[in-house]
Amino acid sequence: MAIVSIYQVDAFTEHVFEGNPAAICPLQAWLPDDVMQKIAMENNLAETAFIVAYEDAWQIRWFTPAVEVALCGHATLAAAHCFYEQLGYDKKEIRFFSKSGWLTVSKKNNGQLTLDFPADHATEITVPPEAIFEGLGINHCTVYKGKFDYLLELENEAAIKALKPDFRKLGTLDSRGILVTAKGDHSDFVSRCFFPQSGIDEDPVTGSAHCLLTTYWHSKTGRNIFSAIQLSARKGSMECELKGDRVLMTGSAKTYLKGEIYI
Repeated sequence: MAIVSIYQVDAFTEHVFEGNPAAICPLQAWLPDDVMQKIAMENNLAETAFIVAYEDAWQIRWFTPAVEVALCGHATLAAAHCFYEQLGYDKKEIRFFSKSGWLTVSKKNNGQLTLDFPADHATEITVPPEAIFEGLGINHCTVYKGKFDYLLELENEAAIKALKPDFRKLGTLDSRGILVTAKGDHSDFVSRCFFPQSGIDEDPVTGSAHCLLTTYWHSKTGRNIFSAIQLSARKGSMECELKGDRVLMTGSAKTYLKGEIYI
């Protein structure tokens, strides 16, 4: 029988029961892929991250309850939080190798963590799928596509809050998910993020989505630094900065639990 340590961390928040929960499993060596997928399904969280020592850093992989994904922000933030708060890591920066290349997380003097992720860019879609508008229950508007997701801007924060998506309809789209955004009432921009294709109807706070949202709002405003709030039921916030071809996302995290998995 194998015993695997597990930590659950709420990311992009200063309080437990808010932000986006992620499970973190540090490993001595990789488990079989199907076992990691089953653990993620058993955890039933948006993401479970598995971490193994790699060269002078670590390799990280992320699983939703349904699939392995190529990039995840909140579980990377949660993993770094575990290293600093639970595993005795004491350097200013931690490096993770992933399917999206090298990612770094640095610890600020105030205890917040900054993700350094690759920027994503929006391209306007000439003929967007009708399922986007039917699934969101909105009138036709301009639709963009990044590396992973569709992106739409709505008229205001109230319109974002009012959405009641048809997740079955949205799940037919050929993308990881759908991001909706608007200018915020109490932040520079707000968003909601839907990923039924990955087994997550609405993600509480999505770091990787802000790699696209940040460049989009830069193109709209010419600014490089933004405050952002994701308007899920759990809600979460971060500061975003476009720096060359990278997006820096700064936020907090809180440990919710630690335990052991018996396999």
